[in-house]
This record gives sequence, structure tokens and C-alpha cells, in this order.
Amino acid sequence: YIVSDCDSVDVLYTQQHYTKTPEEAAAITIKSGLDLNCGNFLAQHTVAAVQAGELSEEDVDRAITNNFIMLMRLGFFDGDPRELAFGSLGPKDVCTSSNRELARETARQGIVLLKNNGALPLSAKSIKSMAVIGPNANASFTMIGNYEGTPCKYTTPLQGLGASVNTVYQPGCTNVGCSGNSLQLSTAVAAAASADVTVLVVGADQSIERESLDRTSLLLPGQQTQLVSAVANASRGPVILVVMSGGPFDISFAKASDKISAILWVGYPGEAGGAALADIIFGSHNPSGRLPVTWYPASYADTVKMTDMRMRPDTSTGYPGRTYRFYTGDTVFAFGDGLSYTKMSHQLVSAPPSYVSMQLAEDHPCRAEECASVEAASDHCEDLAFDVKLRVRNAGEVAGAHSVLLFSSPPSAHNAPAKHLLGFEKVSLAPGEAGTVAFRVDVCRDLSVVDELGGRKVALGGHTLHVGDLKHTVELRV
Repeated sequence: YIVSDCDSVDVLYTQQHYTKTPEEAAAITIKSGLDLNCGNFLAQHTVAAVQAGELSEEDVDRAITNNFIMLMRLGFFDGDPRELAFGSLGPKDVCTSSNRELARETARQGIVLLKNNGALPLSAKSIKSMAVIGPNANASFTMIGNYEGTPCKYTTPLQGLGASVNTVYQPGCTNVGCSGNSLQLSTAVAAAASADVTVLVVGADQSIERESLDRTSLLLPGQQTQLVSAVANASRGPVILVVMSGGPFDISFAKASDKISAILWVGYPGEAGGAALADIIFGSHNPSGRLPVTWYPASYADTVKMTDMRMRPDTSTGYPGRTYRFYTGDTVFAFGDGLSYTKMSHQLVSAPPSYVSMQLAEDHPCRAEECASVEAASDHCEDLAFDVKLRVRNAGEVAGAHSVLLFSSPPSAHNAPAKHLLGFEKVSLAPGEAGTVAFRVDVCRDLSVVDELGGRKVALGGHTLHVGDLKHTVELRV
């Protein structure tokens, strides 16, 4: 069944003015396939839409049928729910040891190591004191983001790290906004100067970024940059910078600083975020996360207006484009970046053919004239696919998981993206162990691009597949 986002049909009418009447909005969405709307808009206006002749009862029946089929599949009509398969589930089944471990493992897999000069992982046995500093260093509610559930139990970064070493805690700022008099620099600097190692936990929370509250800057909030720099310069030992946020930040200063030994992005890691962070920092878990978004320089927020929805760059105006697929400017960190405590190597085991021929119908115009692309549909797409197999080897001394990202760079037809992600697979390997990762590439689904009119086309010519430094080009012909 198809359901809307909450209040979307109402917004379509009242804010986007897509239709002139609420009845028309109800009719056009149901006839387009909507079965259920989150909210009460359809409950209020569907009957009137039928009475006005804008919607048939058959359309309503189809939507209701789809909803009732789903209710049937969920067992709503199978008798007393307490007697059914899931009838005994309750609060006792939420905070089980396995579920809490799952929260911790989820957080571990989501942490991304962005910089490491060799300081990580730390040895807890060699640390007599650790300074844990920053407005998110003892975060709890912040870790679960928004649209959140009720945690079983929080483990803050301070608590997670403190379970293994002696810690000294200083927030550095009284809040994440870190503005004005909230900066507490002297105590933070003193803590770092006397500790064997310093972990700085900075970033954002819902006072900085959330639904209906957008950031206007890519810099760390308020005086956080000043806090990080001052603490790093005063620190007696290695400095580990941890960024807790949903969106990216321009932390170029930290990336370039010799005073900052390592950088981790933890997102909003959930209730067990502090425990997972400690697992990564002390090396009981090898980081394998990859960045899901591009981290742009601060100038990007000034160059690209929020209301400018163009994805593609425009060289005539200096517009750099959006996302890893089209962006042409410099990055702080790129989509897919993520380091490990070990070294992984890739080897192409089974390469696709150097060219793939698309068999066009006898009357297809591209049989008689040269075409830049052909439509990504029809009989010539049938069973048109090939396999890519890679051997991944853990060439280091630490066990770890590795995400293999397969990208494609298409020909330049239709202002195609510079590259796009075809798929990814994760493989866990012991030191010296090798494993095979396979991808099935469907030519018309995976190698197609969108043309200027919104249609899907397969560009003819060379498509370069790449994983890390490995590259292989497949030429599509007709």
C-alpha cells in the first residue's frame, strides 16, 4: 500500500497550491495511487470529492482494499491478538541484552574514522588520565537525534571512555551553541594540559539542526572552533576530535592540524553511542563506517543558495553543483570516505567484457543513425547484465570489516553525473584473510542516466567502473 508523509496532502493544497480546492487534492492523490494519508485530510475531504464527481467510489474502494489486505496480512482479523504470534510482546522484550548489544553494534558500524596519524587505537593500560572535553562529551538525549524512541539506558561518551580509564571532564562550553559567555576555555585548557590524552566531543544537537531548523553555516557552532584549537594547542598528549552531528561541518583546520591526531564522526549514535565510541577509540572494534554525504567547505553555504535546487554545475556562473555525483569543488571529506586500523587491497577477479552490445529492434532509429543514448526500456534491455567480482584481502594485522563501494562514471551525454554509486557490500576479514565480493550490474537499471526531459537513457560509449583505485571500462554499443 502507498502512504503519504504526514500532512503531505494538506501541504499540497494549502501551501504548495497545487490544486484549487481540497476536494481536488483528495481526488488527484487517490487517483494517482495513494491508499492512505498520514493525517486527517482525506477523512475530511474524500466524500465531498466523490459527491462532486472528481473521484469515483471505485478509486476509493481500491485504496481501502489495499489497506485491508495489509491489515489481514498483519493478522488484525485473526482473533484475540494476545493469542497470536506477537501477542505476548511487551516492555520486557525491548531492553533485552541482545537488543542493547544491537544498539551498540549499530553505533560501532556507523562511526567513521576520518583522520588518524597513528594515535588510534589507544592503549587503555598506558593511560593514567584522559581529558574528556566538549559540549557533547557527556551528551545523552542528543545522541538519539529526533523522531526518537525511549532509550533503555544511555551510555554517554564520558561514561563509555570512563569505563576503561580515569577521566577528567570539562564541557568547554555550557551548551552546544557555545556563544558569548558560555565558553569556558581556561578550565578546558588546564584539563588538556595535565592529561595523557584528550578526547574532544563537539558538533551539534537539536538546538542547531532539526526539522524546520536549518543551519546557515557549515562551521562548528559558536566558539567551538576556538575551543578545539586552544585545547589542542595546550594538550600534553594526543588529541582525538569527535564530531557528533547529523550534517557535515567544515573542520579543515582540524584536518590540517598536527596537534589533532585523529578525527571521528559518530553521527547521532543512539543510546549506546558512548560505549561504541570507546570500543573504537580503544581498539576492541575496528572502524568500518563510510561518510554518507559530502563534507563541503564553509564557502559552499555562501555559493549555493538553499532554494537553488540545481544538481548539475554551471561553469558560466561558478555554480559548483550538488552531491558527490555532480559537485566540482573542493571537499573537506568526500562521500564514501572512511579509514580503518588495517589495510585492505582489492583485486579484480572476474571482469565484465570490454564491450556490451545492445540488440535494437529493426525499426529503431539508432540502427540507422548515430545516437548518444538509447531509452532504458524495451526489449533491448532484456537480460542485459554482467557480473563484477573482486577479491578483497586484509593486508594488515587487525581484523576488520570493509565496505566495498562500486561506482560508475558514465559518458558525458545528457549532463550525466561524474560518477554514481551502483552498490556496496560489506565483508569481514581476519588478518591475511581474503574474501570475494560480487556485484550484478543491470545495464539499463544501473548504467542509465536521466535526460533533459526526465526520461531514463543508457548513454552509449565507455562506462568506467571503479572500486578504490581499481578501474575497468565497459563500452556500450548498439
